[in-house]
Amino acid sequence: MSTVTMGEAPADESAAPEPSGEKRRRGALALPIASVAAGTAAIGAHGALYGHWIIDDAAITFAYARSFADGLGPVVQAGAEPVEGFSNPTWTVLLTLGKWLGLFDRGTIFGIPDYVLFPKALALLLCAGILAACHLAASKVMRRPWLATLGVGAVLALTPSFVIWIFSGLENPLYALIIVWQAVLLFRAVLDDRLLSMRLALAVGGLAALAALTRPEGLIYAGVYPLVVLGRLNKQILGSSIKHVLVSTAAFGVPVGAYFLWRHAEFGRWLSSPSIAKRQGIPALEDLTRPGELIAYAGAPAALLAVVFIGMAVARPSPLRRGLLTLLVPLGLAVIAYAVLEPDWMAQFRFATPIWVLGALTSVLAAGAAFRNARFRGRVWLTIGLTAAMLPTTASFANAASEFRQVPDISACYVADRFGRVFNGYADVLGLREGSLLIPDLGGSSLTSRLHLVDMAGLTNHRFADLVGDHDKVGQGNYVFETVKPTFIHSRQPWSSGNGLGFDPRLDRDYYPVHFDPFQGAPNGDWVRKDAIPSQEKLAELRAYAASTALEVERGEGAWPRRACGDTLRPGQTVVGDG
Repeated sequence: MSTVTMGEAPADESAAPEPSGEKRRRGALALPIASVAAGTAAIGAHGALYGHWIIDDAAITFAYARSFADGLGPVVQAGAEPVEGFSNPTWTVLLTLGKWLGLFDRGTIFGIPDYVLFPKALALLLCAGILAACHLAASKVMRRPWLATLGVGAVLALTPSFVIWIFSGLENPLYALIIVWQAVLLFRAVLDDRLLSMRLALAVGGLAALAALTRPEGLIYAGVYPLVVLGRLNKQILGSSIKHVLVSTAAFGVPVGAYFLWRHAEFGRWLSSPSIAKRQGIPALEDLTRPGELIAYAGAPAALLAVVFIGMAVARPSPLRRGLLTLLVPLGLAVIAYAVLEPDWMAQFRFATPIWVLGALTSVLAAGAAFRNARFRGRVWLTIGLTAAMLPTTASFANAASEFRQVPDISACYVADRFGRVFNGYADVLGLREGSLLIPDLGGSSLTSRLHLVDMAGLTNHRFADLVGDHDKVGQGNYVFETVKPTFIHSRQPWSSGNGLGFDPRLDRDYYPVHFDPFQGAPNGDWVRKDAIPSQEKLAELRAYAASTALEVERGEGAWPRRACGDTLRPGQTVVGDG
C-alpha cells in the first residue's frame, strides 16, 4: 500500500528521465548525422554556383527516361528507331522512376523546373550517401570519425571537378556512391578479418555489377574483390579464397551478362551506340601519363602531401595499414580506368569523379593517423605543412570554378532552345507537318523537337555510330545526302571539318543556307532542303525568322549561361527562353 503526502503532486511518469543508454545512443548519432549533413551542405553550396546548368549529354538520358516511362521503349523520341543511346542504365532507371512518381519531367517543384531540381536533389542525396560510407570507414579506425567525415566533405566540396559533374545531370553521383560503398565494405571487412564471407562476396560483386551498368568502364571494378583476396592469400585459405572469388564473380557476371544478352537481343549489338561512336581503342603507352593531369589540377604540393601521409600510414604496422592497402585497390583501378579512357571533350575531368572520392577518403584517413601519432610539436608542423600545401590548391580550384561558372560546357537548355524550339519555328514558318533535322547535339533537342532527329555524332543512331567509329567521312556524306536527305541540317565546328559535311559540294547543291553561326561563319549554321522551300518569298521569311530567333539564343548563351528554359520541355514548343 502506498500513500501520497498532502500537498505533493503524484509523480508524472511521462516526464521520467530517459534511460542513460538511450541518451548515449542519441548522442552517438548526433555527430555522425551532423558531419554528413554539413559536408553535404558544403557540396550543395558549391553546386549552387552553377545555377540551373545541366550538361546537354544528360538530357539524352532524360529523353530515354521519358520514353521508358511513357511505354515507348528505348527510343530517344517518339517514332525513332530503338537505339541504346545511353550508357548509364541504372541512372536511366532512377530518372524513369522519378517520372513515374511525378517528380521528374512533369512541371515545377517549389517554382523550379523538375528537370533541374530532381536530378540535382537526387545528386545531393547520393552525396549524403557517399559521406555516410566515409563515416562508416572512419569509425573503424578513428575515435572521432565525424572529423574525418567533415574532412572528406570539405575536400570534395572544394573540388570543382567533383561538384560540377555531380550536379551535371549525369550519372556521376550514383557511380561514385556505388564505388565508395564497395570500397568501404571491403575496408571494414579486412579490418574485421571477415574478407572470406559469402555475404561480402555477393555484396561486393553486386556493387561491381551496378558500377558496370552505370558507366561502361565500371566493368573494371569486378576486379576489386579478387585483387584484395589475392593480396591476403596463403595456402591455408586457398580453396576458400577461390570459392569466394567465384561467388563474387558470379554476383557480378549474372546481372551484367543478362543485360548484355538483352542488349544483343534488342539491338543486335554487344556494345551501346555511344561506345561504338566514341571509338574506345587499345590504350597507348603515353595514355598512362594522363593521371598526371589530375595531379596538376589538384596541385603538386597537395598531391605530394597526400602521398606522404598515405606512405607514413602504410609503413607503420597497424590495422589502418591493412585498411588503406585495401582502399588503394579500387583507387588504383579508378586511376587506370581514367588513363585508358578516350579523352573527353568536356571540361573539368568528368571521368575522375571516383578518384576524387576514393582519394579524399584515403588521404583524410592517412592524415588523421599522422596527426594522431604525432606529438604536439609534430602536429603544429603538420598543420603548417597542410595549410601551405592547400593554399595554391584552393586558389587554383577557385579560379577553375569561376571560369566554369562563366562559361560552362554546352547546356541542355541551350540545345533545347537552339536546336529544338528554333527549328520547330522553322518548320512552322514553312508549314511542314513532318520533317527531319540532322544535328550533333541530341540532348535538349530530343525533349523539345517535333522533327525526326538524326544524330550525326552517332550516339542515338546506329548507322552514324558505325560510320563515325570507322572514321568513314565518305560514308557519312553519302548516308546524309543520298539516303537520309534531312529537311534541315545544322553543322558547326568541330563537326563540319570532322565529318566533312559542311564542305561537301552536295550541301550547296541540295540546300539553301538559312542562318550562319555569328561566331564561326559559313558554312557553319542552319540549312534547309531546296525542295522544302515553296518560294523565294518563303525562304526570305524563314531567314528573317532565323535572324531574330536563332540569333537571340546564340547571343544569350554567353550572357545567360546558367538559366533554365521554361517550366517544361515538350515537343513542338517554339518560344525560346521560357518555353
